[in-house]
Amino acid sequence: MDIDLVKAGFTKYLKQGNYRITPERFHVLDAVLCFDGHFDADELYLRLKSNDIRVSRATVYNTLDLLQECGVVAKYRFGDNHSRYEKTFGKPHHDHLICLQCGDIIEFVNRKIETVQEEVCLENNFKPQSASLQIFGVCAKCRQQ
Repeated sequence: MDIDLVKAGFTKYLKQGNYRITPERFHVLDAVLCFDGHFDADELYLRLKSNDIRVSRATVYNTLDLLQECGVVAKYRFGDNHSRYEKTFGKPHHDHLICLQCGDIIEFVNRKIETVQEEVCLENNFKPQSASLQIFGVCAKCRQQ
């Protein structure tokens, strides 16, 4: 998928929802697309500010909500008290291992888990919109210390 398609899709989503199409929202989108890995709203806000982009913290949070609704980002709670995000553009569906000591997040893909989720939904005549498996524990690096 091309970045221009992501922007076009976001524009279409905003129009369909009667949301204002503003340069600030697209600055947030551009910054999101530059992140590799997980980030929180404050990290995104600080990145925008450090690039001299004038945008309010509220606009960052509101735009992240819109980007989640239209499928550009996924929102997670990894056991802490704030949300973390990651772009879904160009990434396969995956799950997470979260280290309770150092906070590292290890992403993994497992076809067996995907198959079980599909089977459970099929058996229950359920149409999934998203799924997330999070396994909390201690990583190998922390166990060695």
